[in-house]
Amino acid sequence: MKLKFLHVIAPVAVLAAGVGGVFLLKVTAPEPQTDEAPPRPITVYTRLAERTDTVLEVETQGQVRARTAIALTAQVSGRVIGVAPGYIEGGEFAAGTALLRIEDSDYRLALRQAEADVAAADLAIQQALADADVAEKQLRGIANPSELSLKKPQIAQAKAQKEAALANLELAKLNLERTRVSLPFGGRVGSTAVHIGEYVTVGTPLGQVFAVDRVQVRLPLSNRQLAALGLPIGYIAAKAGDTVPVLLSADVAGASQQWQGTLLGIDAAIDPETRLIYATAEVEDPYGSGVSDKGMPLAVGLFVDAQIEGRRVSDAVQIPREGLRPGEQLYVVDSGGLLEIRRAEVLFSNSEHASIDAGVRPGERVVVSALRNPVTGMSLSTIDDQNNQNGTVAVRGN
Repeated sequence: MKLKFLHVIAPVAVLAAGVGGVFLLKVTAPEPQTDEAPPRPITVYTRLAERTDTVLEVETQGQVRARTAIALTAQVSGRVIGVAPGYIEGGEFAAGTALLRIEDSDYRLALRQAEADVAAADLAIQQALADADVAEKQLRGIANPSELSLKKPQIAQAKAQKEAALANLELAKLNLERTRVSLPFGGRVGSTAVHIGEYVTVGTPLGQVFAVDRVQVRLPLSNRQLAALGLPIGYIAAKAGDTVPVLLSADVAGASQQWQGTLLGIDAAIDPETRLIYATAEVEDPYGSGVSDKGMPLAVGLFVDAQIEGRRVSDAVQIPREGLRPGEQLYVVDSGGLLEIRRAEVLFSNSEHASIDAGVRPGERVVVSALRNPVTGMSLSTIDDQNNQNGTVAVRGN
């Protein structure tokens, strides 16, 4: 019985000794070291917000069009018997050049007939005057002779017939001139519609032509861009007496081309569909003295970028465009190196600069590099980006 009791007690004693040993080791073991170092700051590039005087430049786009462009139509009927060398697509012509000649034999005959009718009308007037003189002598002494007996209505009729003959003569001359299709200005041929030997009638389309003395570009402006220009709706340069320069540019023939123009005016009404207002720029002699800096004409139909010089803003807060985030937000680093996310009030911006009305003060550091998952208060390590800045900013249409 005693031996059986010892067999039960021995395992219990061993188990108790093991648990006690583990507890003792756990109590007496040293506590593990914990790493409580703060998160490592994220390195970003920053630029100082600067106060500067800024000249605004409004950036927009438009298509070049001729100031004078017309569709040629035949004013008389006949067969085309001659075309000018310049009557081809893109051809050049001078003022008064006969682009087309229509057979004029019938119109020359009509002119001779009209001249003969005028001569006959002159003779009829002389005959009526002679008859009136004879009637007056015969009716002397007769009280109150009638106008008909004095041949006055016959004289009036003869004179009216001459007026009609003169009108027919002028029409005959005009029709003869219309057989020679010419224009009072020099220009270029946009398209042709007839060829030599074809028969045309009154109203037949002959082609499209445009003048090359000057071209125009219609430029859409947003409300912010209009404010940047500092010009009123309905502005007309001729009445204002000033000149607003416009720089036009486009990639043509594998090179960047630039043309100098001026602002003619701003429309007096807003487009009801787009809610934009349009300005008109003009370039003189685009195929001559007004060619680009590389000698390229400003061709009709070309799509160009435009920069319009706007008003001057004094003491504007300017930052690099990279510092302006989507939703017009700014990432500003405070004096303690912590991130502040602010909402900006943007006056204008382009691909290089932005001018801020509120949201950042001069001398504050603005993050200009990419920053993933920004959170207010996160620690930043800054590197100043000292790229050069200029004092011109532009406004995009948004």
